[in-house]
Amino acid sequence: MKVKHLLRLYEKGYRDFSGVDLQGADLSRITLIAVNLSGANLMGANLSRAFLTKSNLSGAILNWANLSFAKISDGNLARADLTKANLNGAFMVKSQLKGAKLCGANLSHTNLRGANLQGANLCGANLKKINLREAHLDLVNFNWANLSQARLSKANLGGASFNGANLSKTFLKEVDLSGANLEGVNLFRARLNGSFLKGANLISANLQQAGLRWVDLRGADLTGANLSEASLEEANLQGAIFHKTNLDRVKLDTAAISNKINFEVIQSQNNNLPASNSSIVSSFSHCASAAIDVNNTTREILHNF
Repeated sequence: MKVKHLLRLYEKGYRDFSGVDLQGADLSRITLIAVNLSGANLMGANLSRAFLTKSNLSGAILNWANLSFAKISDGNLARADLTKANLNGAFMVKSQLKGAKLCGANLSHTNLRGANLQGANLCGANLKKINLREAHLDLVNFNWANLSQARLSKANLGGASFNGANLSKTFLKEVDLSGANLEGVNLFRARLNGSFLKGANLISANLQQAGLRWVDLRGADLTGANLSEASLEEANLQGAIFHKTNLDRVKLDTAAISNKINFEVIQSQNNNLPASNSSIVSSFSHCASAAIDVNNTTREILHNF
């Protein structure tokens, strides 16, 4: 269908354009509010700065399409194929993208607050500075995605996968990542204050300078993780595993520490803790003086990291 013909029909009140073929069409800055484009072929189409509020693009083919700065709030893109699409700066608040394919897509600076992306595939996508606050992200595939400086506070992340993802400087406040597999994930300077990481797999994760105040880390596995300079004030660390964990200059004031915490004892040549880790000992001493359950007779002594 020619773009001019589509616009004439729209002006006459037509709204059902389901299955239409607009591959490679120039629809930039177009206004198509509350139209039905379900199943449409929009591969490689230019929809930059288009107004598509409340439109239905479910099942649409949008591979390589340009949707930068488009307005699609309350839109329906469920099961749409947006592989390698450009959605930079798009406004998609409360949109439906359940089961959408977004592998390799560019969603940097996109506003998806309150959107539903359950089961969506965002593998390798660029999500830098994306707004996903209060979004439904259950079972989303974030593997190898760039989520640097993204906002995911209060989002639902049940069953989401983050293998190889970059979450540096990301806002993850008050989210539930209990039991999540975050092995090797980059969480440098991430803000996780008030979140639930009970039983999470954080093996070899980078949590340097991360904000972990009031975080529930009960039973979490932090083997080989880097927690240097991280803030763990008032965090719950009962039963957490700190095998070969880097705790250099970590802040543990008033953290709830169980006497069952298992720190790896690595014998140094002089059986003493290096000076660079002396702050850890003082932190634990402060916790003990604060009447937290740390028992020096049952807790293993840190000798070296």
